Amino acid sequence: MYLMYVDESGDTGRKQGSTRYFCLSGLVVHESQWRDLINRLLAHKRVLRQNYGVPVRAELHASVYMNSPVFGLAKYDRLAVLRNTVDEIAKIPFISVTNVVVDKQGKPPDYDVLQSAWGTLFQRFENTLGYGNFPGGFKKDFGIVITDAVAGKSLIRLMRRMAVFNPIPNNAFHGPGTRNIPIVKIIEDPSGRDSADSLPIQVCDVVAYFLKQSIDPSMYVRRKSAQNYFERLKPVLNTYASRSDKLGVVRL
Repeated sequence: MYLMYVDESGDTGRKQGSTRYFCLSGLVVHESQWRDLINRLLAHKRVLRQNYGVPVRAELHASVYMNSPVFGLAKYDRLAVLRNTVDEIAKIPFISVTNVVVDKQGKPPDYDVLQSAWGTLFQRFENTLGYGNFPGGFKKDFGIVITDAVAGKSLIRLMRRMAVFNPIPNNAFHGPGTRNIPIVKIIEDPSGRDSADSLPIQVCDVVAYFLKQSIDPSMYVRRKSAQNYFERLKPVLNTYASRSDKLGVVRL
């Protein structure tokens, strides 16, 4: 069984004041490596406590760290905490991170950002499971999705629909039109967890934050060249998700 933990950056709104980009990052780990992942993340939190005074039980929340004083840390130290977290993630050989970005600019008024972004993430999870391209290559294994409990009912409806009706554009061999290929490798409904209680979801928050900053950096992030931090994650990025992007990011 593969577990995919997901968090987001940006919002799904289309009104003035909404973010231009909506980003999703999904960290995938096999059940057999789950305990190893948690132990590595806990060890990293202990290092952060030793070097920066960040409590082990404190939630890693990238936007909060960058926009609010936390634990008496200067802003450059808060950025260092996040950079060190990125570097730690990149060193874990048995995980894979799938990323989706929606650029709302130019989309028609009826474009559903949430459905499009999450539907694409679910499909890439399904495809990568089917081809056995996650670490370990367990081609016969299935997967479940664990989110930060945002838009839970909408995601449940989306997943259930894709399990029954999931039109996929035909390739050149099948000709024009679409085929209905329901998802079969993802089981159960998406399960919501409080991010404060889930280290993998906190890691996804950091990844999604720097994914968004890589295309829409804040003034401070640009000044510190931190818009490049997402590229440090290349060793663990799911490049199978998009062959047209060097980092495997699916851009909608």
